[in-house]
Amino acid sequence: MRRGVADWDEGGPERLYVITGGRTDPAEHRGLDLVTLIVARADPQVGMQPEHASILRVCNSPLSVAEISAYLGLPVSVITVLLADLLAEERVEARSPAPSLPDIELIEAVIHGLRNL
Repeated sequence: MRRGVADWDEGGPERLYVITGGRTDPAEHRGLDLVTLIVARADPQVGMQPEHASILRVCNSPLSVAEISAYLGLPVSVITVLLADLLAEERVEARSPAPSLPDIELIEAVIHGLRNL
């Protein structure tokens, strides 16, 4: 049975396939993970793929890949493919999150505990 345009499932695999152009692995940007911060370096352009434009709109301030996925309601795998496109075009910038410093008191307590063994 053939499906019509009215039957297009907004969350279905067909839509996701079209959004990514059938791509599943952004090979050139494997460094993207859930906590990588993304910030827009350009504004959306007329004629741009709607999902790319949406990413640029929500990334005025740094957002993690996971947050972008949640805001746009798209799987992380789709977001990473789209981000790879935008990174290649230098429309976004990817940043590693700031490392958290270890709690000195906790480390001292662990060392003290180990010495008591």
